Amino acid sequence: MPSGSSSKRERQYEHIKKSAKDRGESTGRAKEIAARTVNKERAQSGESKTASRTSTQDMSPSKRGGRRSGNREGPQGPTYDQLYEEAKRRDVHGRSSMNKGELRQALGK
Repeated sequence: MPSGSSSKRERQYEHIKKSAKDRGESTGRAKEIAARTVNKERAQSGESKTASRTSTQDMSPSKRGGRRSGNREGPQGPTYDQLYEEAKRRDVHGRSSMNKGELRQALGK
């Protein structure tokens, strides 16, 4: 952590690093993820001396929560709402009474 960072940011860094390690990231990668996340949070809250425009104007890492990671649909595939919206676009009849599995089957997913 940069010198002069608060104890809150130190705790945040350690927590993010531990979470990344628990997910199976290497120590180096876990440190990188934690540092980038904390530095962006510091920039957005005005705690850093310099900050890029993307750091200050982009969505906060804590709100983003992996939205830009490779798999946008999550581990169980698309959500019920995503399936329902696609069924609505395709005008699938009876969609309002279908559950997730039925919607998936009707859409051929």
